[in-house]
Amino acid sequence: MNVLILTYGTRGDVQPYVALGQGLKRAGHCVTVSTSSRFSETIKAAGLNYAFMNDGMLRLLDAPEGKGALEDTNNIFQIVKRTLGLLTKIGPIQRALVDESWAAAKQCKPDIIVFHPKAFIAPDIAEKLGIPVLMALVVPGLVPTAEYPNMIMPQLRLGGWYNKLSYSFVNQLIRLSVAKHARAWRKANHLPKAKSFNLLQNADGTPIPVIHGYSNMVLPRPNDWPQTASICGYWHADDDQDYKPSPELSAFLEAGPLPVYVGFGSMTGRDPERLASIVIEALQRAGVRGILATGWGGMKIKALPKEIIAVDHVPHSWLFPRVCGVVHHGGAGTTAAALRAGKASVVIPFFGDQPFWGNRVHSLNVAAAPIPFKKLTVDRLVAAIKEITTNQSIIDHAAELGAKLREERGVEKAVAAIESLVDEP
Repeated sequence: MNVLILTYGTRGDVQPYVALGQGLKRAGHCVTVSTSSRFSETIKAAGLNYAFMNDGMLRLLDAPEGKGALEDTNNIFQIVKRTLGLLTKIGPIQRALVDESWAAAKQCKPDIIVFHPKAFIAPDIAEKLGIPVLMALVVPGLVPTAEYPNMIMPQLRLGGWYNKLSYSFVNQLIRLSVAKHARAWRKANHLPKAKSFNLLQNADGTPIPVIHGYSNMVLPRPNDWPQTASICGYWHADDDQDYKPSPELSAFLEAGPLPVYVGFGSMTGRDPERLASIVIEALQRAGVRGILATGWGGMKIKALPKEIIAVDHVPHSWLFPRVCGVVHHGGAGTTAAALRAGKASVVIPFFGDQPFWGNRVHSLNVAAAPIPFKKLTVDRLVAAIKEITTNQSIIDHAAELGAKLREERGVEKAVAAIESLVDEP
């Protein structure tokens, strides 16, 4: 069958879907991934077809005002303020993404669409084409539960009523941002008016199946989820089979004890030079060697001592088994890679789902207590690095969980769920 995967966002919003696409391809299906153009070569290198989406949203996040918006989301009032403030700039980009998603569908001629919530037009396109649609998430962000609040809301212990209300609030924010684009597209394509806009439902009110690409061992499935929502296990890409490290990185790894990895993906805040200086000083004072990933976010590095090396992009699946601990921002993908490698973490969350994962891995005793980015100091980072490199309980728990996660077959389970929705001859 032909499968169209629509996703959008940073690398953490793309890499798991590439892994899912590779699994579908291994199962004999033809897969097209449509996402930001900056990831086109990554998708082609994975052996998948690529369909264009613009890079506008990511360029907006790269700009100083975008970085500031991410850095300042410390409470829900700031989230609402920033969301409303960015709507005028995001709106035209979202409208373009709608058109590009439709163009990708016409190019692919899919038998099913698998989509990330940022590709919100997917259910409408599927209705137009008369094919099934399935939402794929790597975070527990949309399906309501009374067991815990939505991850971007204040984690208040007010009980099930608050927890469920938090999902309604987040869904209302999404509706405020994108519903008008979906309504306009439906009207232009002669589809009947939808009962309401809800990413968990088709226009006629029937539920959309949702699969989650993380592990039950990390976050168990809530008892009150509907049958249409499931957890498959992590989706890991085969991105390291042909990887060959630079001579400098190979020599560094062989020259001494296992280092600590430090990387924040696209997150560096508004002062990346200050962040780099904190990290370098903390690694030296903790008495450990370090691998510092400059990343998409452009961490600014002037000079490094011989005990620390800077790298650009190295596959986590290759590098993390070769380090003794991981300091990161708590993005879903990096968190998954550290867990699967069996390495203890220090999470320095910036925004979004990152505080959620930071608290979660700490509660599993596989990480130090998270340090919010705005409270990051050299002293706090030194203490956390020492904890994950000397506390044997954390080290052992991380290794044990990693061994179990490496036995999971998350991609295969997700592929089976997708196949079950399509009646093939």
